[in-house]
Amino acid sequence: MNYHFRQASESEVPKIWEIIQQAIVRRKNDGSQQWQDGYPNEDVIKQDITKGIGYVLIDDNIVAGYAAILFNDEPAYEQLKGAWLTNGDFAVVHRVAISDDYLGKGLAHKIFLFVEDLAKGNNIFSIKVDTNFDNIPMLKILEKLGYTYCGEVTFRGSFRKAFEKILPIS
Repeated sequence: MNYHFRQASESEVPKIWEIIQQAIVRRKNDGSQQWQDGYPNEDVIKQDITKGIGYVLIDDNIVAGYAAILFNDEPAYEQLKGAWLTNGDFAVVHRVAISDDYLGKGLAHKIFLFVEDLAKGNNIFSIKVDTNFDNIPMLKILEKLGYTYCGEVTFRGSFRKAFEKILPIS
């Protein structure tokens, strides 16, 4: 399969929202509390796209996955209980979701690799991410990709594990 990663368009909101809803159900079925409080919602996805931070993983013109990618913009990360590996420029990955039609193909992993390329293309060599303590699939992906646990951040009143990966300068 020949996947590519690009900024999402407004016309893709319905498909992206469908994928997010599938992920919400998966988190619930996994016993996770993540995304069980009405967040993210369709308005959040629309805002991502308006801000230019919504990205889609495409397989032959089909939206297979979604992520929000921010640069140097996550106020919650300033209040880390712990220590980041770096203090310079960084990319942030939020709202990673894969379509039910594409599960088991390693696409969340692939999204993170595309994010690494995107960051390096912007001369950024640090990626920061957080997830719920009980989001086991994401915790396994972060471990497999070499992310380092750095501490806890608080989002909407709940603690989340925070990770960072320093990218090699090539």
